[in-house]
Amino acid sequence: MTISTQDITGLVLAGGRGSRMGGVDKGLQNFHGTPLAMHAVLRLGMQVGEVMVNANRNLAAYESFGTPVWPDADSDYAGPLSGFVTGLERCETPYMLTVPCDTPLFPLDLAGRLADAMAEEGAEIAVVSAPEPDDQGHAVLRPQPVFCLLHTSLLESLTRFTQQGGRKIDAWTAQHRTVHVRFDQPGDAPDAFANANTLAELHQLEAKPSR
Repeated sequence: MTISTQDITGLVLAGGRGSRMGGVDKGLQNFHGTPLAMHAVLRLGMQVGEVMVNANRNLAAYESFGTPVWPDADSDYAGPLSGFVTGLERCETPYMLTVPCDTPLFPLDLAGRLADAMAEEGAEIAVVSAPEPDDQGHAVLRPQPVFCLLHTSLLESLTRFTQQGGRKIDAWTAQHRTVHVRFDQPGDAPDAFANANTLAELHQLEAKPSR
């Protein structure tokens, strides 16, 4: 079995409160002169059939990207899983791929590698595992569950999980056949999944050589 990229809808998660960035709308902060979320939309758009955005503020600004924008149905900021539910409710393809708005350098073969692993393993969910510095500065491979390819039939399961108070993505994915896909192979950029939680981190990312 193979999964066509046309069967995947990409969802950019931009619905957070940006509390670690002083409450600003993170997805609209500029990265090399273009909003962070726009980088994600363009990068994802090259890899999937359709793209939509999950945002809860400044909807007109996000709509100006030319993609459908959907706010969370609930208003209690249940974190990324609220965005997952919103996306799955609107998704018209068999698969949905989520990416956060604050990681503008994620790989251009992200969708393909997750889809291949999901098909190969007969999984329902594929999650990125990527290098992350530990307390000593050593790179450790860790799951990055906001980078998640999932089958849209999981909407009912996820809705039930969140209604019961579930908030952690990995606690939910653990209930399903999940494959973790390594992005530490030769040729993989070690900082491809570096994210900007603060304005300082955003400026550090901007200082890196562009690719």
